[in-house]
Amino acid sequence: MPDVYLCGTGGMKPLPDRALTGLWTEHKGTALLIDCGEGMQISLARMGRSLAKLELLLITHFHADHVAGLPGLLLSAGNYGKTSPLTICAPRGGKRIIENICCICGAIPFDINIHELDPEGERFSFDDLEIAAFPLRHRIECFGYSITEHRLPVFVPEKADALGVPLNMRGILHHGGSVEINGRKITPDMVTAQKRPPLKITYITDTVYFEKLAYHAADSDLLVCEGMYGSDEFIPQMREKGHMVFSQSARVARDSHSKELWLTHYSPALRDPFEYESQVKSLFPAAVIGRDGMYKNIK
Repeated sequence: MPDVYLCGTGGMKPLPDRALTGLWTEHKGTALLIDCGEGMQISLARMGRSLAKLELLLITHFHADHVAGLPGLLLSAGNYGKTSPLTICAPRGGKRIIENICCICGAIPFDINIHELDPEGERFSFDDLEIAAFPLRHRIECFGYSITEHRLPVFVPEKADALGVPLNMRGILHHGGSVEINGRKITPDMVTAQKRPPLKITYITDTVYFEKLAYHAADSDLLVCEGMYGSDEFIPQMREKGHMVFSQSARVARDSHSKELWLTHYSPALRDPFEYESQVKSLFPAAVIGRDGMYKNIK
């Protein structure tokens, strides 16, 4: 499953000690990125990530703190030696907006393919990962994303040895195909053990709380979710602006049966999110106050 990096934890504007939020994941040598606010290429460089690996960019919505860093990211990717195509998935109007934003880039040494998402949401594949885009409730069209790896069952070499399966056929069986050996059909269940549950990452930011968020985040191994403020006194204000506070994020994590919650997308006015750590952990013990550059290998 991907290595996961939290690029930043800020919302609205970058601060000297807090970059804008985004999520970088790497899986089998390629990478995808969710959102691209100002200075994203700097955040990625600080974490030692290579933009040459970037194959897929998922945009949640077209507010500046989530997309204004795109020209710098694309130019930096070219400077890193990227030549393979980049796919960008975004809400409706994305092609026009992205082309306008990037008119200052000049020549970019790789193709850019822009896909505008169905407003009702959609699912698609990236390598052997399943990506789900689902609609959020913000002031403009906005999407959350989940990334799921449907893992192969455990391969048992001893079973394959006993059946005389040659090495060049084992990969076929492990990936669900059947083979024939001396007239006998060998099926995957004959050389594998128990199925492994899928691994899932869900990313939610810029939305009011609503009950279906837990459905979209169901059984996530890692839920990365916005929390603009730590205090519930800001709920009415955040409802007007299309955001959540820590307790609402914790509720999504709890009701979705997620294993871990990373909070992110803090208001610039929230100077010390760690002040609310014990409070949010009382609601969801596996909550983590997000920090710029956090890393986890999902397994």
